Amino acid sequence: MDSKFALAVAAVFIATFLSFYYIVYPAIFTPRISDAQRAANACVLMCAVELQNGKDLSTGPCISNEIIPGWVCDVAHNPRQPVDNKPENQCPAYGRNATHFIEVDPSCNFIRAV
Repeated sequence: MDSKFALAVAAVFIATFLSFYYIVYPAIFTPRISDAQRAANACVLMCAVELQNGKDLSTGPCISNEIIPGWVCDVAHNPRQPVDNKPENQCPAYGRNATHFIEVDPSCNFIRAV
């Protein structure tokens, strides 16, 4: 058997096997996005929608008490301003139903995930 032919057969076999494996077990080939990244993406998006709808974000309001399970989305300033520490501008679910938070600035730029 010609070595080039054997190599071609092996390549086709491997490609077929990987294609089948990808169809049966796609999660192995899909990169996992962390909860923090999912929450951050959703928070930035929701913030942008609020901003586009004309909501005033300058006071640092809570955008969502559950952006994803266990996470809240809050607007703050970077660096922080006294208005950010007012209870009415913080998400009431944090510390109760949610153990993590995402902060974005009033322009919807990501600040931090905790």
